[in-house]
Amino acid sequence: MGDSPAGPAAAETAVRALLHNNGLTVGTTVHDAARQPRFPVSLLVEAGQAVVTMPLLNAQCPVRPEWLAAAEARGNAYFMFTARPWPTAAPGQPVTEEELERFAGDEETLTAAAHCLLPIRRLR
Repeated sequence: MGDSPAGPAAAETAVRALLHNNGLTVGTTVHDAARQPRFPVSLLVEAGQAVVTMPLLNAQCPVRPEWLAAAEARGNAYFMFTARPWPTAAPGQPVTEEELERFAGDEETLTAAAHCLLPIRRLR
């Protein structure tokens, strides 16, 4: 969100370095994890939760049944990790679906992001 003591520019630089260090490019390339052995990002879907894992970072969130059904039908999900700080979000404060859609769909957000197609993984 760009709320580090060093400010939004430093946060963007740090995220770009994280992505670069993991072999991910920012821009229009879509990385297909199914075609790349040892891809640094994985997606586990279990019990209505999506868990994205990459070196030094993981994130978990609940997913809607519609998203889960679509991901299971396709066998993969589109993942986008942007380096652009979210200018209006505040830590610990909820955002509306409309705010999320506006930010995620903004051209500046999209062009500052690494784009990946991640196979769905499950617990065995």
